[in-house]
Amino acid sequence: MGSGAGNFLMVLLKNFDVLAGPVISLVYPLYASVRAIESKSPIDDQQWLTYWVLYSMITLFELTFYKPLQWIPIWPYAKLIVTFWLVLPYFHGAAYVYEHYVRPFLANPQTINIWYVPKKKDTFAKPDDILTAAEKYIQENGTQAFENLIHRADKSRVGGYHTMYDEIY
Repeated sequence: MGSGAGNFLMVLLKNFDVLAGPVISLVYPLYASVRAIESKSPIDDQQWLTYWVLYSMITLFELTFYKPLQWIPIWPYAKLIVTFWLVLPYFHGAAYVYEHYVRPFLANPQTINIWYVPKKKDTFAKPDDILTAAEKYIQENGTQAFENLIHRADKSRVGGYHTMYDEIY
């Protein structure tokens, strides 16, 4: 019985990419996409739309280069690791790839540099972060409080947006 369990475990490990791949690349993203559709936040919608764009690009790449990819034994595992990184909310990999590689390419294909590694910026430098903070402020204090904050910021602003920004954070 011990060797039967050992054989089963070996088969499971040898086919891990075949078994985990669909769960990681399709089942979980499908579930998370449905949850995103049902939520009121646009942030998770963007994450999953971005993921599906990238998933489509990976699938097209695989279909185009099917024959050469067969000769690369680590390809299924590399794809699984990349998919983990794209899918898991902790990493926000899909958003990162889209912001730093896909969007610049679509905006200006002549100037893309795929080797560019951005420097660490201020945490709140991106518009999405400001939107997230505004969403959080509205959830905690209500829409009316947010509107009052905007009106106060407009009245007290002297050459910048610092008043509203500082109060949200």
